[in-house]
Amino acid sequence: MPARSVCVFCGARAGKNPRYMQDATATGQMLAENGWRLVYGAGDVGLMGATARAAQASGGETFGVIPGHLVAWEVGKRDLTQYVVTETMHERKKVMYMNSDAIVVLPGGAGSLDEFFEVLTWRQLKLHEKPIFLLNTDGYWTPLIQLMDHVATEGFADASVKSFVQPVDTVQDLMISLRLALS
Repeated sequence: MPARSVCVFCGARAGKNPRYMQDATATGQMLAENGWRLVYGAGDVGLMGATARAAQASGGETFGVIPGHLVAWEVGKRDLTQYVVTETMHERKKVMYMNSDAIVVLPGGAGSLDEFFEVLTWRQLKLHEKPIFLLNTDGYWTPLIQLMDHVATEGFADASVKSFVQPVDTVQDLMISLRLALS
């Protein structure tokens, strides 16, 4: 088992901007090259599939977690180092979180937002101190970062909530940040 594991939450779709797939592929490759195990949603579609295939092609370990009802929809990737099928979405998130040392959020939709907000809430409630990174490819997460500012400004969260999330603009910046966080 690798020394460290990085949970990647990301889209089951490719998105419109080709840079999303490029960064997903680069992220998978970067994780493997640094000896970090990829923990992700076990899908073989969209950014999820690109990240996992790149990690595998670079010799990395992969740990995929998927609820049974999504195996067909997200094309469960069974050739991973470890492949876990859960009963529920909540259980999926918990297993992914419990088997990782850091969380990275690539572009994605409602599912990725759900995953992000769950680990952010757990961090806010002092249930963990794992670092959370947003890969802000071409400014994808900028509106989310602005929303977090707004929530704090309006008094619905302490300003410290922003300190729990580190936005990074490039995969290179992500690698540097992960190296610092996981050392």
